[in-house]
Amino acid sequence: MMSATSTLALTHFVTLADSFDKDKVTPGVLGFIVFALIGGAVWLLMKSMNKQMKKVDFEEAPEEGEAAASAAPKVPAPKAG
Repeated sequence: MMSATSTLALTHFVTLADSFDKDKVTPGVLGFIVFALIGGAVWLLMKSMNKQMKKVDFEEAPEEGEAAASAAPKVPAPKAG
């Protein structure tokens, strides 16, 4: 079911479309609005992603050679005596 606002908007676009040559295909105002909305959505998603990525505290896992050395801490031998 369409609301009065959407019906009015579609009627406005239909009258806009009737004023142009029917043999010429163009994206028109509706195409621009859809493209602008998609661009705005992408911009908001990128902004949100950057915000979330700044929260990430990532520490890379050590390589195998370094892992063995860091896994066994070096403890000095007890003194005899």
